[in-house]
Amino acid sequence: QVQLVESGGGSVQAGGSLTLSCVSSGYTRDTKCMGWFRQRPGKEREGVAAIPTDGSSKYYTYYDDSVKARFNISQDNSENSVSLQMTSLNPEDTAMYYCAASTSRCSDAWYLKFRYGSWGRGAQVTVSS
Repeated sequence: QVQLVESGGGSVQAGGSLTLSCVSSGYTRDTKCMGWFRQRPGKEREGVAAIPTDGSSKYYTYYDDSVKARFNISQDNSENSVSLQMTSLNPEDTAMYYCAASTSRCSDAWYLKFRYGSWGRGAQVTVSS
């Protein structure tokens, strides 16, 4: 079992930046993909970004079109953590953000929630206009 803990959420004005972090612990050996999802008020949880953690695509990352060029996902293997740097935030980015771990490869439909077996409790991000 993998445990995930997010941090770094908060409130920011439109145009601002925030960085979310997710630290994983437990049995992480089988994890192949780490993802960030978000759930906006009244909407389904959706994939935001993902990064391979099994060395299959060391420099390849995945993004939803709505955040491409504004968000950056990265990992710190020494800290067993994954970060999501968010820039040029707008009110539509307001959501609860979740970190998730998958034993499937990111290249295998990273954006599907059911691919992920472990989830954090979430970090709230609020962007005001």
